[in-house]
Amino acid sequence: MRRTRGPSLGSGHAPAARGLVAGRPDRQRGGATILLLAMGLVFVVFGTFGAAIVAAGMASQRAAVAADLGALAGAARALDGDAVACASASDLAGRNNGRLVSCHLDGLDVLVTVEVAFTPLPGLTRVAAASARAGPVRS
Repeated sequence: MRRTRGPSLGSGHAPAARGLVAGRPDRQRGGATILLLAMGLVFVVFGTFGAAIVAAGMASQRAAVAADLGALAGAARALDGDAVACASASDLAGRNNGRLVSCHLDGLDVLVTVEVAFTPLPGLTRVAAASARAGPVRS
């Protein structure tokens, strides 16, 4: 006497075990992979733009520091004249990776504007600028 059983997954019906129904492929196969890749791409894009915003903020701070230090250096040499004060301010701004855009004396006060170039995204160069004023203390 021989016993017969109904079909099961392990009885040689490979199409049902692999996600095939009546010989047709399941359209949902691989959908999670595409969704995961799309979500990863979104995270990379937002991360890149977040890093660009941080780079802009850091460049702005570097420009402010270079302007402040340049103005202080120029104010220390203000009694020597406009050219000497601005040369000193330009030297110190350059040491802080800045470029002196403008410099002039207003009495004993030195007014400077410094620019710092930065690259927030590959192939894209921007400039952050800051101004500062330094001079003797007035009562």
